[in-house]
Amino acid sequence: MEEQLTALDATFLELEEADLSAHMHIGAVMVFEPSEPPTVAAVARDLAERLDALPRYRQRLSEQRTGGLSWPRWEGSEAFDIRTHVHRAALPAPGGKAELLAWAGEYFGERLDRSRPLWELVVVEGLEGGRWALASKTHHCMVDGVGSVDASSMLFDSEPQDRNPGEEEDRPASPIPPPQIPAGGGSPLDTVTGGIAGIARLPVAAGKAGIGMVGAGLGMARHPGRGLDVVKRSRAMAELIVKDEVNAAPASSINVPIGAHREIAVVTVPIADLKGIKDKLGGKLNDVVLTASAGGLRELLLSRGETPPEAGLRAMVPVNVRTDGEKLALGNKISSLFVELPVAEPDTLRRYQLQASASRAHKRHGQATGSRALIDFSAHAPPVIHSFLARSMYATRLFNLTITNVPGPPTPLYSFGARVEEVWPLVPLAAEHAIGIAILSYAGDICICLNADPDAVPDLEVLRSGIENSIAELKELARV
Repeated sequence: MEEQLTALDATFLELEEADLSAHMHIGAVMVFEPSEPPTVAAVARDLAERLDALPRYRQRLSEQRTGGLSWPRWEGSEAFDIRTHVHRAALPAPGGKAELLAWAGEYFGERLDRSRPLWELVVVEGLEGGRWALASKTHHCMVDGVGSVDASSMLFDSEPQDRNPGEEEDRPASPIPPPQIPAGGGSPLDTVTGGIAGIARLPVAAGKAGIGMVGAGLGMARHPGRGLDVVKRSRAMAELIVKDEVNAAPASSINVPIGAHREIAVVTVPIADLKGIKDKLGGKLNDVVLTASAGGLRELLLSRGETPPEAGLRAMVPVNVRTDGEKLALGNKISSLFVELPVAEPDTLRRYQLQASASRAHKRHGQATGSRALIDFSAHAPPVIHSFLARSMYATRLFNLTITNVPGPPTPLYSFGARVEEVWPLVPLAAEHAIGIAILSYAGDICICLNADPDAVPDLEVLRSGIENSIAELKELARV
């Protein structure tokens, strides 16, 4: 059964179409304990047995570009061959963490091919000590971070299972496709607008959008109890618009034009340490990782001779709005908080207090409700107009960087009998956002993974070590 993309799902396609430097895929690198790596054929066979629970992974877009009067649909692909979605790579010697990070940066710097189902998996061999890895890449229009973690429960095992990794004869891995350029050599602007023909249809499309809004108003009239919720959402949306227009995010050297290349860095810390910090200092676990991020960003700005903005850098923090019944539902079920990171504060304890206070204030004022209301409002616009709204929702005026914190499995996962030792999550970079931070808890550890444009951020190690130092300072203050 074909299903149409939602406006939010399509937003991530539109952001790619507007700027060829934006790669809107999420992903992860999963490092396994020393064991025999599975063959490409074995991985493809195992996935094929499990994908019935996730049919979206067999579907492709009905149209490779957005625009016009309706969103693309998810349709079955008659030519679907799961083996073309599974590849192999080998690290150069010595196969250490540095080599894996360098490979991951190159891998995540390539876009997915929109003519096929929008995901792929790579078996990475040659890690030192007999370890191996799986690297995944899934377009954000298919699933959000929380949804991808829920889906992992269908693709991995909770205990070791022997799947005979070398049972079938392997085949050469298909090459990873290059970034896709708009068909016909059109410019990014043509891709966004759908061309002149799309502009000509604007009056009709706008009329349909108006009918949709009138329908929503009639629904409220028939059900007066919805009025209070509408007022609350409208007020929160107005506050968000004011934040954008009157109190924009500050200018920063991390908000510059970016290229297509990526560099990855990670910080891993026991979750018990971070829980110990929040238990002693108050606040939430999210306040700890946001404060650590603020400390690292402060060091980065100071090392560049840049005065940290007094009002702080503004982070977009996605918020999960899935219900219990939607855990395995693909697509995007998220809203956003926009949280100021107190990078101008030199004292670590005071920085933590300011961060915790800011997080409480944003949640109390219902900012995530305003963000969701703005997304819902923009969904009434036809696709040819919506692309401009989508770009405004991810503009540097609204936020400086994305920081996503996703709760992962608390117990170990296994694949082909081997335990997953580490998981490095990936958050995509929108245009003119040179840094993104993804945080994932897994089996007692938290991984903070930095994704950056290496040309705009050649000093990524300063940020990584700054986050590490900030965590150490918080631990010392909390006596953890």
